[in-house]
Amino acid sequence: QVQLVESGGGLVQAGGSLKLSCAASGSIFSIDVWGWYRQAPGKQRELVAAIANAGTTNYLDSVEGRFTISKDNAKNTVFLQMNSLKREDTAVYYCNANVIPTVGPRRHYWGQGTQVTVSS
Repeated sequence: QVQLVESGGGLVQAGGSLKLSCAASGSIFSIDVWGWYRQAPGKQRELVAAIANAGTTNYLDSVEGRFTISKDNAKNTVFLQMNSLKREDTAVYYCNANVIPTVGPRRHYWGQGTQVTVSS
């Protein structure tokens, strides 16, 4: 079994910064792709940023240049540095990992979610 544990959310003023972390633990051989998603009240969950095993990244247009996704393979941890935060970034943020386990087929796992609230 694999678990993802997120941390780093909170309340911040517009223009401020937050850094989210998500650590995976369990029977992990490797992680193919990490992703950060968010879901605001009344809206669908959307992909904010993703990073592949080789390090290639992609971002939601609205966060490009403000958010940076990175990872620490040795610690099976992914980060999301969020700068110049806007009120519209307010949402619950979830990490997702496409895990290749030590035994069995690959599958996706989700973190529990962490609230990010940006005030004006």
